[in-house]
Amino acid sequence: MQNTDLELQVKTLPNTPGVYQYFDKDDAILYVGKAKNLKKRVSSYFTKNHDYGKTKVLVKKIASIKHIVVSTEMDALLLENNLIKKYKPRYNILLKDDKTYPWICIKKEPFPRVFLTRSVVKDGSEYFGPYTSVRTAKALLSLIKELYQLRTCAYDLSQKNIATGKYKVCLEYHIKNCKGPCEGLQLEAEYLENINAIRNIIKGNFKSSLEHFKDVMLKFAENHEFEEAHSIKEKIDLLANYQAKSTVVNPSISNVDIFSIISDESFAYVNFFKIMNGAIIQSHTSEIKKKLDETDKHLLELSIIEIRHRFNSQSKEIYVPFKVNVGDEIKVTVPKQGDKKQIVDLSLRNAKYFRQERFKQIKIVDPDRHTNRIMAQMQKDLRLPKEPRNVECFDNSNIQGTHPVASCVVFKNGKPSKSDYRKYNIKTVEGPDDFGSMEEVVHRRYKRLLDEGQELPQLIVIDGGKGQLSSALKSLDVLGLRKKIAIIGIAKRLEEIFYPDDPIPLYLDKKSETLKIIQQLRNEAHRFAITFHRNKRSKSAIQTELEQIPGIGKQTVESLLKQFKSAKRVSEASFKAIEEVLGTSRATKVYNYYHLKKKDS
Repeated sequence: MQNTDLELQVKTLPNTPGVYQYFDKDDAILYVGKAKNLKKRVSSYFTKNHDYGKTKVLVKKIASIKHIVVSTEMDALLLENNLIKKYKPRYNILLKDDKTYPWICIKKEPFPRVFLTRSVVKDGSEYFGPYTSVRTAKALLSLIKELYQLRTCAYDLSQKNIATGKYKVCLEYHIKNCKGPCEGLQLEAEYLENINAIRNIIKGNFKSSLEHFKDVMLKFAENHEFEEAHSIKEKIDLLANYQAKSTVVNPSISNVDIFSIISDESFAYVNFFKIMNGAIIQSHTSEIKKKLDETDKHLLELSIIEIRHRFNSQSKEIYVPFKVNVGDEIKVTVPKQGDKKQIVDLSLRNAKYFRQERFKQIKIVDPDRHTNRIMAQMQKDLRLPKEPRNVECFDNSNIQGTHPVASCVVFKNGKPSKSDYRKYNIKTVEGPDDFGSMEEVVHRRYKRLLDEGQELPQLIVIDGGKGQLSSALKSLDVLGLRKKIAIIGIAKRLEEIFYPDDPIPLYLDKKSETLKIIQQLRNEAHRFAITFHRNKRSKSAIQTELEQIPGIGKQTVESLLKQFKSAKRVSEASFKAIEEVLGTSRATKVYNYYHLKKKDS
């Protein structure tokens, strides 16, 4: 730290919870952070060697520091969230969502209406939500309208207006969607009972409504009003079916928020569930762009505060996959087993699915971002010094040492570059020697690239275990490329990845994109080598058959193949056609060989 004023500011910071703000030389805010211990946290920026590039750039730009001391770490988290929203610093993640989500409103008025809205007006009305899916909100409203006959008009149904007969019933009354409160045909007390039941359904409490409908159905049945009883039974089935679709865990889990997070090099994905009576009544996943390699814990804490505020959550308990600090007022549970653990796992699964869908969308609309993400992930997973934009993979092929060949396939930006594929006939090795073949082909490949001044790959993949890897390394040593190109070997049986001078292999997650690309490379190299080997064997087999004809030499075989292209066409050719190529004497030998053969068979 060369700036003495900055050094003094860091040294005099208190050892208390608080929020720190970094400013550049123009006094523009760069970053806002929270800390349990301000001095310790801020000092770490200037004393550590930062691997993450953006953090290095940030530290270089810091010209001054301001801080705000607070009582607890939770207060620091809340203040950090507010300051990020207010100033939108360049190096902070910004939890934003431009969507206006729908709410279900129970209007504050006589005979309240129930409807969908995107505007929350502070007029004493009740608002439930917001719902992240309009479809979900509309399905719930549709259920409510099937169960209860509510008015849809905007009339002022005061007692005075009803008593004076100001309004008349409309079509909704005649088709039995409304009971006509505008003409006093329905009492307000009965209507409010329905509103109370609707309130419980929206909150996820179906029990009281089910019990009420069952009582009404039994009364109709006792009075032999079977048509009305059947109508109520249909409502019970409708409500029970909706509840069954919503219930995911033990119904005793109620009024709880669930949060989970997954992340990669550039983005994090936070999923949120609201659970009432064992039913998910809200679900939302946020995508967060990382700025400074933030930890999952930090991102999740920020997201919990923001999402709970956005969705107006009053839950006193949250379930999360790991411990977070969000204040003493909220109970934090990290489930280890049972129904609670299942619902956290479900949340995590939703975050993963959302991430996969985003990847698919990005691949279509922003292929460059998709490629950059894959390359960054491969660099991290394989512990490489550079992103593997250019990768080359080698494989050998032979059968009991005959016709040994090798292949080199090239992937650029994670995709096959077929014009750069190369195939090799093994020249210096005799017999089934995979190690010697690998040493030869790697040497030939990179000696040529060096001689021609061509670009070298960032990564070499060897199809095979430690033996093949060691053979390839010998060639790199001879060429002076040992430390200039990263090299790994992949053993097929357990998909083990071997590194030079490291006896312990790396095991990648079976579902990881990095392993899938490595496997695709290996499979493509194997396919290319096998195809070349088969073609070579086939050509050799043809030549061998022609050479078996008594009195026919290599030069004659070449003349025949040049004219007829294959041994099969030679066997089918007329004597005259062969005679034109070889003359009478040799043509007789060839013709008789095939035609005497047919007679014998």
